[in-house]
Amino acid sequence: MPKYLLIIIGLSLTACSNIHFPGVYKIAIEQGNIVEQDMIDQLKPGMSKTQVEYILGTPLIRDTFNGDRWDYLYSMQKGDGPREQKRLTVFFKDDELDHFTGDYSASPESSDDAGNNNADNKEQSPKDQGQT
Repeated sequence: MPKYLLIIIGLSLTACSNIHFPGVYKIAIEQGNIVEQDMIDQLKPGMSKTQVEYILGTPLIRDTFNGDRWDYLYSMQKGDGPREQKRLTVFFKDDELDHFTGDYSASPESSDDAGNNNADNKEQSPKDQGQT
């Protein structure tokens, strides 16, 4: 008799696993490297691996057989919603950034003159210009 009771309890518990109770909060699950557009805009060809790692963080996957390829993966699932996944692959040539591919692209603003350093809209005071 106890065996049958255990089997009935086990089957009833597995049958209830597909039932969603109203009002139950499901957390958002984030995994991988969070890569944002402003990080991508900072990448320039010719950057060293150290500079790229400083901007993007440690890659999730470093190819063991090809040291000139780094992969950054990010996935997020909000509650019961669909899983969203983004990928970025960075390629190096002679230990310098060659190009990158994936779900991100450089914005048109980042292809402007890199020497501006976001100082376009800042006015310099006479003290900053060397005048007294």
